[in-house]
Amino acid sequence: MTQNNNQKLPLQGAGGTILDKIVLNKRREVESAKKRVSYTKLEESDLFQRDTYSFREFLLHPDRTGIIAEFKRKSPSKGIINDKVTVKQVTNGYDAAGASALSVLTDRQFFMGKKADLIKARQVNTIPVLRKDFMIDPYQIIEAKALGADIILLIAAILTPAEIDQLASLAKSIGLNVLLEIHNLEELERSINPNLDAIGVNNRNLADFTVSVETSYKLAEHIPAEFLKISESAISNPQTIKELKKAGFNGFLIGENFMKQADPGLAMMEFVKEL
Repeated sequence: MTQNNNQKLPLQGAGGTILDKIVLNKRREVESAKKRVSYTKLEESDLFQRDTYSFREFLLHPDRTGIIAEFKRKSPSKGIINDKVTVKQVTNGYDAAGASALSVLTDRQFFMGKKADLIKARQVNTIPVLRKDFMIDPYQIIEAKALGADIILLIAAILTPAEIDQLASLAKSIGLNVLLEIHNLEELERSINPNLDAIGVNNRNLADFTVSVETSYKLAEHIPAEFLKISESAISNPQTIKELKKAGFNGFLIGENFMKQADPGLAMMEFVKEL
C-alpha cells in the first residue's frame, strides 16, 4: 500500500515512537545504499575532494545572521509543509537573506528529502550546508562528504556515546564539521566529545513532537564554552532570537517557519529585517 505523502504519521505506534520507526527504516536504507555505491566510489566523487567551509567562521561572521535556514518539504508531525518550491530558489533566497548555513533534509521516507537536494544546494551556494538526516553508520558520513555537505548532524537520542565518538572522529578526519543534537541534560552529559564543533538543543521532543523553546534556556548554561551553541526548532519570532543570543546561543535552526510560506527566502528576508 502506498502512503499518501500528505498523511501525518501517528507519533506513537506498535513499533514505538516515530523516531524508532525512522531509525529502523534508516538501517534498511543504509544497507541498501552500500550495495549500490561502494565506499571507494563515494571517495572518488568530485565533491568528496573539495575543502569544506568552516561552520564556526560563517556562524560568527558579523555580516551573517546566525540562522541555519532549512529546506524541508514535509515532516512526520505536520505532513507536507511545502512541495511547490525548488532547492535553488529557496536556498539562494536564504543565502541572500543572510543565512549563516543551510540545512537540507535528505531523508526520503519521512521528510520527502533527496540526496540530490543536497548536491543542488551545494552547487548553487557558497555557504556551509548541513546534511540533515539520521546518521547511524560510518557509510553516511562518507556519503555526506560525497554529496557536498560541510556539516553533519549526530542525534544523541539515537546514538550511544561510543557511536558518537566513532562517527564524529570519522567526520573530523575528512574535514566535516559536527553538530550534536541533544534534548536534555542526560544526553548532553553522556555525549560531550572533543570532536564536536557545535551542540544543538532541539526544542522539539522527538518522542511526541511537542515543542518548547524553554528547553534551550534550561540547557544553555550546561553547554561548555568551547562549543558553538545552537537552538533548533520552535523559533518563529525574531524576539526569540534576541533572547536566545542573551542566553549565549550563536546559531538558530529555522525551517518550518520559513518553509510554510509560498516564498521561504522572502519570508526569511522579512524575518531578518526585524532582527
